[in-house]
Amino acid sequence: MAAEGWIWRRGWGRRCPGRPGLPGPGPGPMTHLLLLLLLGPVAADITDGNSEHLKREHSLIKPYQGVGSSSMPLWDFQGSTILTSQYVRLTPDERSKEGSIWNHQPCFLKDWEMHVHFKVHGAGKKNLHGDGIALWYTRDRLVQGPVFGSKDNFHGLAIFLDTYPNDEATERVFPYISVMVNNGSLSYDHSKDGRWTELAGCTADFRNRDHDTFLAVRYSRGRLTVMTDLEDKNQWKNCIDITGVRLPTGYYFGASAGTGDLSDNHDIISMKLFQLMVEHTPEEENIDWTKIEPSVNFLKSPKDNVDDPTGNFRSGPLTGWRVFLLLLCALLGIIVCAVVGAVVFQKRQERNKRFY
Repeated sequence: MAAEGWIWRRGWGRRCPGRPGLPGPGPGPMTHLLLLLLLGPVAADITDGNSEHLKREHSLIKPYQGVGSSSMPLWDFQGSTILTSQYVRLTPDERSKEGSIWNHQPCFLKDWEMHVHFKVHGAGKKNLHGDGIALWYTRDRLVQGPVFGSKDNFHGLAIFLDTYPNDEATERVFPYISVMVNNGSLSYDHSKDGRWTELAGCTADFRNRDHDTFLAVRYSRGRLTVMTDLEDKNQWKNCIDITGVRLPTGYYFGASAGTGDLSDNHDIISMKLFQLMVEHTPEEENIDWTKIEPSVNFLKSPKDNVDDPTGNFRSGPLTGWRVFLLLLCALLGIIVCAVVGAVVFQKRQERNKRFY
């Protein structure tokens, strides 16, 4: 897919018209028709507002209901989470806090896209803040634990917005966004910042920004895409794009955050879920999507990785570079064998001549 196909401009019929700073209602039908004619196949990848529908039962949108109470319609929260008129604060800028918010309703959409408006900020200077936010689509909800305030060995999908490098030897630049799919057999290793179970990730400078910060997660036909808008440019920027992901329906959306010796304010302003109108084959329609086990096709089964002390989770198909290097090594091996064979043959010929 062309990279530019995933640069989405929210003004073009995005389903978040109430967001401050957005362009107007967007171009009309004739403009959309011209865009389709001009962009051709790329336009099919642009979320134009006509192929998606906001699902309010899975969305957290201002004005919030239940401000000042311990609950709100459609959402449960626990731990240090507080609900204000402007944001849901998962943790304050204080040590040893954990908080989360979870949707009441299980989601039975096969293809969906979640837009998250969030803010991570605090008084801590460089590398003196933590720990970050986790976004969840999981079987279980409202279970506190050590993974950004939620349970370990989960079933489903997690997107980690990590602000603190626990692994001093890491070459990553933080803040860092990563993705993990789990069938309950894997444990998130905080000491290694989840490196052994990470599917993909990217550096994303989202902390202490003076403007709004957004993240989009799209899941459609086995393809998982994570994008960010952190530069106040009203454009999505690609972060993660992987295929072969299998997620069941009937799981719950949520968000959690945790602090330890270091801290930050972790705020969720909105979570908007859109249904993507995607055609599926008759075979796909006949599948019981609630029975699918979370997995990624190009990886080893998570069960095979539990006792692997090296955490070698990636053993996917040979990429172009790997194939090239493998062929190059094979060619060099053949050349070396040929040279050695020629030298040995020549010496034997010389030895045979001496006997005559």
